[in-house]
Amino acid sequence: MSGKREAFISMEEHTRSQTATSGNASASESGGYSVTGELRLHEFQSRVFRNSRMLRVWLPPGYNDPANDSRHYPVLYLNDGQNLFDPATAYIGVDWQVDKTASRLIREGEIPPLILVGIDNAQKDRPKEYLPYRSLHPPILRPQGKRYPDFLLNEVMSFVYLRYRIARGPENTGLGGSSLGAIVSLYAAIDRPGIFGRLLLESPSLFISNRQLLKLSRGFRQWPERVFIAMGTREADNEDRDRRLVEDVRELEHIVRRAGLREDRLRVKIDEGATHTEKEWAKRFPEALVFLFGAFRPPEGQVERS
Repeated sequence: MSGKREAFISMEEHTRSQTATSGNASASESGGYSVTGELRLHEFQSRVFRNSRMLRVWLPPGYNDPANDSRHYPVLYLNDGQNLFDPATAYIGVDWQVDKTASRLIREGEIPPLILVGIDNAQKDRPKEYLPYRSLHPPILRPQGKRYPDFLLNEVMSFVYLRYRIARGPENTGLGGSSLGAIVSLYAAIDRPGIFGRLLLESPSLFISNRQLLKLSRGFRQWPERVFIAMGTREADNEDRDRRLVEDVRELEHIVRRAGLREDRLRVKIDEGATHTEKEWAKRFPEALVFLFGAFRPPEGQVERS
């Protein structure tokens, strides 16, 4: 492609900022919807995938205060960025409301101030980019998911580090997603051990590619410091398939537990009656965010082991 810039730092960028605070909300570009906090949109071009997408960077309260000029913040990268902040861009008009959840949890002292980065998917090429292995269901014969760690570390994370005050180290770096977005998050965490200290896997489609990721997980030992995995019991709306989805998550739990992760490092939630929808992932996001970035507390009804 003629005129393509070789230096990443000089990659062409278009940024729009919008700010909304309690009682003083500004509408997003889609009209009528307000974001809680400050959301910056970056039109981002990838050399790895040879396409463009939006990066959505949410900044915590106080980020721009002069008193915080030297402060660096933990970061959580989330796939399917279209679905996180705005119902106008979200699948079937329902978003995760991550801005509202993070703002509330920070205000209540449940989590430290942190930065959220939504990485938009590639729309029609989403399955191809999120799958590291060939698949029959969905039919993906030329998957590109093995390129995703390079895209994430060498392009997205480098871009964010250059422009925002990001705290370094795995204890300050999280990654997550839902469905196929969870699959590529799991793959990236295994492919690049020691980079991500926080991992969020919502409704991971572990049956994909003949359960290759479960097989890959069995030999892995360097798991992130904290892992949150959740699955509903009515994700497929078919009793047999729903049972297998839950069994796959239980198998992954067993694999991770066997690697040494106890209750303070691994939280698995089987959500009775929950479906495969943004609404359910939004509902579980507060618990996930507190577990991944807050002080450890045992689940309700469970006594902490001494």
